Amino acid sequence: MAKQEKTRDYGQKIASRAEDFAAWYNDVVLGAQLADYSPVRGAMVIRPYGFALWEHMQRFLDTRFKATGVENAYFPLLIPESLLAKEADHVEGFVPEVAWVTHGGTEKLEERLAVRPTSEAIMMHMYSQWVQSWRDLPMVLNQWNSVVRWELRTRLFLRTSEFLWQEGHTVHATAEEATARTLQMLDVYRAFLEEELAIPVIVGRKTPSERFPGAAETYTAEALMGDGRALQSGTSHDFSDHFTKAFEIDFLDRDGGRSYAYSTSWGLSTRTIGGIIMVHGDEKGLILPPKVAPVQVIIVPIWRKDEEQETVRAYVDRVQAALGSNVRVRADWTEEKSPGWKFNEWELRGAPLRIEAGPRDAASESVVLVRRDTREKQPVALADLSGRVDALLAEVQQSLYDRALAYQREHTFEATDIEQMLAILDDRRGFILAGWCGSAECEATVKERTRATIRVIPFDSAGRAPCPVCDTPDTERVYYARAY
Repeated sequence: MAKQEKTRDYGQKIASRAEDFAAWYNDVVLGAQLADYSPVRGAMVIRPYGFALWEHMQRFLDTRFKATGVENAYFPLLIPESLLAKEADHVEGFVPEVAWVTHGGTEKLEERLAVRPTSEAIMMHMYSQWVQSWRDLPMVLNQWNSVVRWELRTRLFLRTSEFLWQEGHTVHATAEEATARTLQMLDVYRAFLEEELAIPVIVGRKTPSERFPGAAETYTAEALMGDGRALQSGTSHDFSDHFTKAFEIDFLDRDGGRSYAYSTSWGLSTRTIGGIIMVHGDEKGLILPPKVAPVQVIIVPIWRKDEEQETVRAYVDRVQAALGSNVRVRADWTEEKSPGWKFNEWELRGAPLRIEAGPRDAASESVVLVRRDTREKQPVALADLSGRVDALLAEVQQSLYDRALAYQREHTFEATDIEQMLAILDDRRGFILAGWCGSAECEATVKERTRATIRVIPFDSAGRAPCPVCDTPDTERVYYARAY
């Protein structure tokens, strides 16, 4: 299989999104050269085009973090088992997924080292060394790194044994400050997902059974994919004093006494690249939001006779110069590939705008501009090109968000019992807004019978509804969905 994928003709047709969403997704990831399979089970290689996408995402998100006072740092990959075991609920939740280092060279280690599945343990240990007084608080650090979780079933970007992410970990003097930071970072994720990635999300709390191991509260941003499944796209956790007591992070407070600090953590990973693909893609492949697209404008030079090539090349240089340095533009001079092949290639790779430039365009001082989202073509004079491209990139960004929001609304349904839920999930799919009495037993029953989980308890849920299992009236409304 790996050999077949490696020798793929990237100009060939991909699977139908409507008929086989899973095959379409894999074809897009591989065909658009975002990532490839590696010889390590469950791990992927992120190719330059995919990593450039991640770099733009990282830049936007890092800027948003720093605007709230976050500082970046780095902590070790390997975590002693004794540290990981300090918080019982945390370690119990991760043990099945932990990869262990047992030998250094040929010598057996005295203590096993976990390859980090997350960094609460190592960072809380260091905070216990650094925090002495209320003057040391708050401590608000983030790191960009990779983590390893030994997944049994993997899928490129969505679930891999190793993935890239950022993980922020903070400590505060009071519970109120920690909760405020947790909610602040959730809103940072919401804004990033909606404004940079053009992905509408529903934000709120997780149920106790869906919380991050060791958390007092987990808050989430849930997005709806193009096949009607949900994707958890960013989470923020309020740990109260669970970790700080376990790791003895206490400090001299303003009154001269000793108090335990309160901690939070929050993370967003490369699985959001999978979300971009599944929310915005179409039968032709990727459609990338302009703000994070590695190539915002692709120029396809067109000529038929050898003597026309020099003219076209000189004109393309002028087109690129007209766009300036604020637009990420590339000209595709690939040898032995027709303009039609290049059109298909860059539609697959999701470049938001395409410029077609040939001898006639050079003679008329114009180009043909094509939108990726609508495939609408329009002639534009070279003198007007820069302003028109800027305007169109903004239009495409907004259009992608509006289209995704319309899809989310069209695929959000209401139900009062499990039979209705099953009919929706098996036929139309999407979010189901229904009641929940707060019982873990009723939550588990819905999951067992429908394979749907409570994705989020929204902050702004209007109205009440009966629980679909026990029929308790006037219960809290929550969003159910089948999820990745």
